[in-house]
Amino acid sequence: MKIAVLYGGISGEREVSLSSGKGIIQALKQKGHEVIGVDFNPNKLEEILQLKVDLVFIGLHGRYGEDGKLQGLLDMLGIPYVGSGVLASALAMDKSKAKQIFEKNNIPVARSVTYTINQPSDVDVIKNSIKQTFQVPFVIKPNEEGSTLGLSIIENEEEIESAIEKATKSDKNILVEKFVKGREVTVPVLGKPGEERALPIIEIIPKNAFYDYESKYAPGGSEHIVPAAIDNKLTMQIQEYAVLAHQALGCETYSRVDFILGEDNVPIILEVNTLPGMTPTSLFPDSAKSIGISYEDMIQEFVQLSV
Repeated sequence: MKIAVLYGGISGEREVSLSSGKGIIQALKQKGHEVIGVDFNPNKLEEILQLKVDLVFIGLHGRYGEDGKLQGLLDMLGIPYVGSGVLASALAMDKSKAKQIFEKNNIPVARSVTYTINQPSDVDVIKNSIKQTFQVPFVIKPNEEGSTLGLSIIENEEEIESAIEKATKSDKNILVEKFVKGREVTVPVLGKPGEERALPIIEIIPKNAFYDYESKYAPGGSEHIVPAAIDNKLTMQIQEYAVLAHQALGCETYSRVDFILGEDNVPIILEVNTLPGMTPTSLFPDSAKSIGISYEDMIQEFVQLSV
C-alpha cells in the first residue's frame, strides 16, 4: 500500500512524535509498503490536501493530531486512517468529559473538579475554591494535554497558584484531582470494534518521584514490568475496564488505557490514549513484544485492522 505517516506536529509532545514517526516509517517499509513521511504542521495543510495515498498512519501526539481535528479533515477528504475517529479522539483528549463517560460505565475514577480560567482575576477565585474542595496532596493539570506536561502534584497549598499558571500554559481548562498513591499500570487494547482484546498489563516503575515526561521518554527513565505482577482476578478486572473504556469512548483499532492501583487495589482509571507512543521506550510495543508480536508485526496489524 501507499501510506503517509504524519508525525512531528506542533504540540508539546513534538519530540516524542518525531521518534514515534521514525519507528512507524521504518516498520512499514520493512513490511513492503511505499511510505511518505510528513512532518505535519496545521499551518501547511496543502501537504494533506494534496495527499494521494491509500492510508494515513497518524504518528502524532497531543493537539492537532490526537484531538480529532486532523481526523475530521481526513474524513472530509475521504482518506482512511489508522486509529480512532473524530468523536472518540476528542473525548479521550478531554479528560473531564472522558471521566464522566467512565463514571457512567462504572469504571472507578478519582474525584475531580474542572475549572476554566478566562482572565487573570479568575485565578484567586479558583485558588480559594480548590483550597475549600481539596486536601493535599492533589493534582493540578491541563484538561487537554499529554505526557504529564503541565502537571503538578500539590503537597502544600502555597504551590497552588504556580501550578495553575503552569497548567494554563497548555489549556485554559484545568483539572484538579485527588492524588491517588499507588502502582502505575497501563493496558494496551487492540482489535476490531466489538472484538477488542487487552494485551498484557504493564507496571511502570519510574526512576523519578512520579511518571513524568523524563521517566516516560529518557532511556532508563522507568522500568516496565510485563506482565505486571498482579493476581489473575485483578488482572482480568483491569483488562475488562480497559476494553470497556476503549469501547465507551468509541475508540477504534488501538489505544492504551492508564490506571493507578490504589492502596486498596482498586484500579482508578487515569486516561485513554488514542495515539499512544511508538518510540523505542514506549509501552504498547513492550506489551506486544511480551506475547511474541514484533514491532513491525504490531504496526502491520494496525494497518490490517484499519483497512
